[in-house]
Amino acid sequence: METSTAGKFWIVSADMGYGHQRAVAPLKDYAEGGIITVGDSATISKSERRAWKRMLFLYEALSRASSLPVIGKPLFGILNTLLKIPAYYPFRDLSHPTFQVKRLEAAIDNGLCKGMLDEVMTRRLPLVTSFFAPAIAADMSGVGSVYCIICDSDINRVWVAKNPYESRIIYFSPCGRATRRLRLYGVPPERIHTTGFPLPEELLGGRDLSLLKHNLSQRLYLLDPKRKFHTMHGKSVEYFLGDRTEFNKDRLLTITYAVGGAGAQKETADRILRSLEEKLKEGEIRINLIAGTKEPVFRYFNDLKKKYADGNENLNIVFEPSLAEYFKKFNSVLHETDILWTKPSELSFYSALGIPIIISPPIGSHEKFNRIWLREINAGIKQIDPDHTSDWLFDLLNKGRFAELAWSGFLKGRKLGTYKITDILVNGFTSAGESPLER
Repeated sequence: METSTAGKFWIVSADMGYGHQRAVAPLKDYAEGGIITVGDSATISKSERRAWKRMLFLYEALSRASSLPVIGKPLFGILNTLLKIPAYYPFRDLSHPTFQVKRLEAAIDNGLCKGMLDEVMTRRLPLVTSFFAPAIAADMSGVGSVYCIICDSDINRVWVAKNPYESRIIYFSPCGRATRRLRLYGVPPERIHTTGFPLPEELLGGRDLSLLKHNLSQRLYLLDPKRKFHTMHGKSVEYFLGDRTEFNKDRLLTITYAVGGAGAQKETADRILRSLEEKLKEGEIRINLIAGTKEPVFRYFNDLKKKYADGNENLNIVFEPSLAEYFKKFNSVLHETDILWTKPSELSFYSALGIPIIISPPIGSHEKFNRIWLREINAGIKQIDPDHTSDWLFDLLNKGRFAELAWSGFLKGRKLGTYKITDILVNGFTSAGESPLER
């Protein structure tokens, strides 16, 4: 494996929702010249820039269309068909190249990713990317070492080269399911590292997870008001988190509702707030609405705040035009988030932080598989009717159900992805551990 003596790498992402950019954000300090976004490079041609803009427009338009009545599902079916993931069972050889694989390689031959390639060819460094197209393009062009971060629990065949046995791409997998899928697609096991998704260091507190443990202790206190979870699992919590008895009893139960990069499902926030309006007014709950970098979503959420909680500081809107500033602010509110309500995107892996997830309807095949994974590890539940949130949310809360989800996600999710990935990039290897806290 080629390592970087200067500790720098080409870090490449794509503007296709937040997932691919969120995956490389923890690696920003290792990025030579900053993180490269394909389609937005200074060296890119006008024709390639137009091609990437068309793809982004199609992605966002079809994502938003999924929530439209009558015509939404057929329109989104177009995108979903292109990226559909085959059934996981039975296990079988899926290494043969698909139509999408052939079309991608043809597009690369015709100039897709050329701007990125021109830039990375100026200095011989390993390339790390969270999107399949730059990985395949770099591999086809002979870039020395190519690493690809998988952003979902399962993936389409397009993430793997036409001939997986001759390819040199090394994959960082977020979970065992994605690792098995890569092997079914023909990637040799020695080119797959099951690292976990790269989570923000500011939410971990170092390899000993000191800050994560502190936040989770407080969260479990709020998620278990009737002490039903503690009765069954208190000894396990004490073993992994230590004997913590001091909590901030003034902090309110906090729900964070996040929409994706395309702004789909923002309308659900209206139904949630209508149901929780009295709880907000009475100071029983705090809600964060995550608008991300999208100003139209921010304006929509701001109108909802005026409608349901004007002047109420317990309703907070997170919006930043800058992607880096948005990630920073989002990570900040997660410190005091007790329940994350979102579609099953890459944020599914944030369940490893001990944050239970209410799963909005998935958009796309990969998100359906993420939902399956979340429910397999008992870290998330499908949303129930948002119009009756005030009923079912507090019923499940009093039963200790959200505390169970938080604890299961913490134990079963991989938390050290950022450290394991950097270990491999810098040192060429990473250590494995048996404890859930070493995964």
